[in-house]
Amino acid sequence: MFELRGLQRLTVGPIGLRMREGECVSVMGPSGSGKSVLLRMLADLDPHEGDAFLDDRACSAMPAPEWRRLVTYVPAEAGWWAETVAEHFAPDADLPVLLPAVGIDPAARQWPVARLSTGERQRLALLRALRPANRVLVLDEPTSGLDPSAVAQVEQLLAKHLAGPGRALLLVTHDRAQAERMARRHFIMQGGRLVAREAVH
Repeated sequence: MFELRGLQRLTVGPIGLRMREGECVSVMGPSGSGKSVLLRMLADLDPHEGDAFLDDRACSAMPAPEWRRLVTYVPAEAGWWAETVAEHFAPDADLPVLLPAVGIDPAARQWPVARLSTGERQRLALLRALRPANRVLVLDEPTSGLDPSAVAQVEQLLAKHLAGPGRALLLVTHDRAQAERMARRHFIMQGGRLVAREAVH
């Protein structure tokens, strides 16, 4: 169980939400409505009021790096701190298998990051976040700008990850069709609050 209790920062919140194991929840809303602020609070990247809990373990009761291994935020534009792609992954990461799963040439593991397109950076940032320890994946527009084939690959990878034990996924997207494909429950960020909406069938 992943639970938010009274999360609040700036004009966003207080936010309360419970997510069950194996559940994907979508969040939509206009730019500037506070979606990214919410995601950064979830990952304990910005100071905030309230708390988040994973299996009754409070975010406030553990070191931030430990929480972020469990609850991992992938922003729309991820950071890169080393020269080559491979340097951003654990030494035991099986990149020749992982890269084709998102439509990227296995040789890209040796490429300089500067060579990557925006779409390749998006997909690699997602792969980087999919570690075995991750329990809750928090995604900000993970497929914006990707072609339909790449979108399908990313969604398939996310579904496979979500099927693992004890995992959940919070997806911020402007793509309503993607929200319907991926998520069980749907919310709109409105007035700094999460407002539930009924799924379209």
